[in-house]
Amino acid sequence: MEANRNSIARARWGVWFFLGLVPWLMGAATAPVDPAASLVGTWGSERVLGPQVRGELTLVRGEGAWRARIGAFDVPVRVEGRRISVALPGGQGELRGTLEARTGHISGHWIQPRVLMSGMSFATPVVLRVLQPGVWRGVVAPLEDRFSLYLVVQKQPDGAVSAFIRNPERNFGNRLLFRVALQGSDVRLTSTTGNVQLEGRFDAQAGRLSLFLPSLGTTFDFTRRDRDQAVGLYARTPAPGPYVYQPPIAEDDGWETASLADVQMDVKPIRELVQQILDQEPGPESAPAIQGLLIARQGKLVVEEYFQGFDKERPHDLRSAAKSYASLLMGIALDQGDSFTVDTPVVSMFPEYKGQIANLDERKRKLTVAHLMTMSTGLACDDDDPASPGNEDRFWDDVPDWYKYTLDLPMVGAPGEKGVYCSANINLLGGVLRNATHMWIPEFFEKNVALPLQMRGYHVDLMPSGEQYLGGGIYMRPRDALKLGQLYLSGGMWNGRRVVSQRWVERSTENHATMGDGRTYGYTWWRHELRVGDRVYSQYEASGNGGQLVMVVPELDLVVMFTAGNYNHVSIWRKFREELLPRFILSAVAAP
Repeated sequence: MEANRNSIARARWGVWFFLGLVPWLMGAATAPVDPAASLVGTWGSERVLGPQVRGELTLVRGEGAWRARIGAFDVPVRVEGRRISVALPGGQGELRGTLEARTGHISGHWIQPRVLMSGMSFATPVVLRVLQPGVWRGVVAPLEDRFSLYLVVQKQPDGAVSAFIRNPERNFGNRLLFRVALQGSDVRLTSTTGNVQLEGRFDAQAGRLSLFLPSLGTTFDFTRRDRDQAVGLYARTPAPGPYVYQPPIAEDDGWETASLADVQMDVKPIRELVQQILDQEPGPESAPAIQGLLIARQGKLVVEEYFQGFDKERPHDLRSAAKSYASLLMGIALDQGDSFTVDTPVVSMFPEYKGQIANLDERKRKLTVAHLMTMSTGLACDDDDPASPGNEDRFWDDVPDWYKYTLDLPMVGAPGEKGVYCSANINLLGGVLRNATHMWIPEFFEKNVALPLQMRGYHVDLMPSGEQYLGGGIYMRPRDALKLGQLYLSGGMWNGRRVVSQRWVERSTENHATMGDGRTYGYTWWRHELRVGDRVYSQYEASGNGGQLVMVVPELDLVVMFTAGNYNHVSIWRKFREELLPRFILSAVAAP
């Protein structure tokens, strides 16, 4: 009987189980599949948005007239004494040059139209060499307006489809996680915060995903990418194995190279640091986006590594690290005996605005060149306060004359009272420099900085007026940017040539102002102290948004540069100085 009851019970249980299982099976079979799941994977898109005009530029001096030819353009040349200029129709490019008496070449700058990525135009050095009597030719190589986007679409454990964006150039989409929806061919990405929405189309047959980016006003076409095709998404492509240190290769840019052992540095911490960068996997959370690491010790380049699609010839946006060139230019002008000192009142250096400067009180009359260099002007200018009338972003609102706008700002404190981070202060130094030297700043920079430091392939950004913006933003090869730190470490010398006086170097890196966060500031140089074990090292640096750092540690005869893409994410890139520099690099020098 017991066996029979068990059999009957098992039979009933089987029926109940089956009756319960059928609806579950039917539900599983009929559960809707999220169409967005078909988008799961890595997608990439690369665009060069401009400029269109580049390549060989030929100038021909004919009978009674000059002509310039570049691409499909054949336009007249304007000649005024030794000044040579060319303007393409529609503002598509411009040459500003000078016929050199000694060589017969035409040297100058090519000015390109505004790039979409930053809204700035740029001036790039160009030399046209004599081919034959009356014919000059050179290569115009303006800054490429490059933009790379990677869209990583993932299926979450709950079945939802999400995505994140990575952009090596501008950090577009930083800290955003998107929900992905696909209805027919229509794609919609909505940020989890709900304040950003991207729309586009998916062509399944062509394997193409198109998204319109409102902030750029253009559509990007994405294609699927495997690991080896996602050049800018990962540190290196293809996936690297264990890192093997190799000394940098010497070239004709003035750097002497050596191995880490040659300069008494331990390779192990450096190997660990680079391996850490290489092993980093992309994810939805923001992480260090290091794109370059360069180290020089004892005047020799000993580490040169690039990541995320960058290389030694690709110029990098220095952002506000370029501010430190402003005081270098001022020091050179002072060394040359130009008509001002650090104590010269700023207002007196702008005679073109006499009687026109607004809010001109006694405090503004006492504002000096030194106050500009230390960002302690007392002007209503604070880049960390969006409501500040002098905030850098305000200059994009149809301001034709950035110098006049800055001088018109009201005073909110006495000059020298406290330091407040303000790009407009540093940029105003450009007006002082221009009026003191009577030179276009890009020409002064090329003659007194770029040529003696053996730089090439750089691009300086211009204001709407056509003058160089000194508040930051130069695009430069990292090897050349590192030279600024080495120049100061060497007391103003580069390869045996005096570029700026040692006294100016010493004065620039002294403590002149204290910022609100307690950090001290020299003449456009930040100052810090770093601890390694029981030792504390003084350090000064040129620092730019995203992680553009040129760091000098005089006691260790050391210059270190990071380039990175962590724009508007200071909590990440300040760790380059506070953690990576002491833990891996300073310890490599301090090791026995």
